[in-house]
Amino acid sequence: MPSTIQTTEVSAKSGPLFPDYVPHYDPLEKIEMVGAFEHVDPGHRADPLKPYLLGGAKKVVDLSPHVGTELHGVQLTELTPEALDELALLTAERGCVVFRDQHEFLNSGFEAQKKIAGHFGPLHVHGWMPHPEKGPAEFVIVYDSKDDLRLRRFWARKNPIQFHVDQSPEAQPPGMTFFAVLESPPGVGGDTIFASTHRAFMKLSPKFRARLEGLKAVHTTASQLSREVSDNKDKSVVRRPVTTSVHPVVTVHPVTGQKNLFVNSSYAKSIVGFDDEESEYLLKFLFKHISSGHDFSCRVRYEPGTVVIWDQRSCQHSQTLDYPAGNRRHAFRLTSLANVPIPSRVDEDDDGCHLEEDREMLGLC
Repeated sequence: MPSTIQTTEVSAKSGPLFPDYVPHYDPLEKIEMVGAFEHVDPGHRADPLKPYLLGGAKKVVDLSPHVGTELHGVQLTELTPEALDELALLTAERGCVVFRDQHEFLNSGFEAQKKIAGHFGPLHVHGWMPHPEKGPAEFVIVYDSKDDLRLRRFWARKNPIQFHVDQSPEAQPPGMTFFAVLESPPGVGGDTIFASTHRAFMKLSPKFRARLEGLKAVHTTASQLSREVSDNKDKSVVRRPVTTSVHPVVTVHPVTGQKNLFVNSSYAKSIVGFDDEESEYLLKFLFKHISSGHDFSCRVRYEPGTVVIWDQRSCQHSQTLDYPAGNRRHAFRLTSLANVPIPSRVDEDDDGCHLEEDREMLGLC
């Protein structure tokens, strides 16, 4: 069984509190890709009022107007299938949902954790990030400490603020993702920023939105795998070949019906049919638009026992990596795969402006 959480302050020189979750690297390990599957989104089954999920909550706090909600008094291990369906709906609507004091979940063990995360779809196995040595390959271990600087090395000479969708090159990219914090650096630091890709799309002018709809982008893991090999040489982990897919630039969430920008700076490399200069110009604009959107983002501060769940179809995220090198930050991630991205279609009833009250109010029509 995994180690139990300790409430006493732990010396920075001591070992990890959860030794069963330390990262394991096997350069010889190979995995099979998850094949095509029919995805039935649990959010479709949910009661819009969410009585099973919210009925026992002591407090519900929105972290910003457009993304992020924190639930107090709710334990993930106690959620019924109906409550999990409602969690899928809430996460689709709010992008990310934060739970505190989830020590029961952290101590429930690999299989119990997999069962909860697997409610939302088949669990992804990462192509190069580590998993526990004696734990399932579906667990992605996020570990940064003086004894393991691989994460720091990967981000060296790069801006760590990079909004992305985890593994968007998958043919069926991620939906719901669990990020469970086992240890956080002393004091503050190591937060995650989440941005609403629906609001990012809606902040663009109607004419520009219409131009984006119908475009497709190439997503690939090529540069990440190349960096893994160059950083770690014979100790690099490449469990599967380069993954490449073509996805719509603007997608529709299958549950909410909302349109979302679906390009990210980690994996989207080119626009299909555009010349290189045109593609680079457009993608850089969209990446900057998402990363500078402080009016449609929220910042989640972690503490041991925090679990953040987000829907990668309706929001992107970025690490901050703002704490001193050598401080331990330890977490695990479980990611369910979802639907084949649904391309959006231009709304023929939108004359370019008049369906948006704020634009009309400001005389922009």
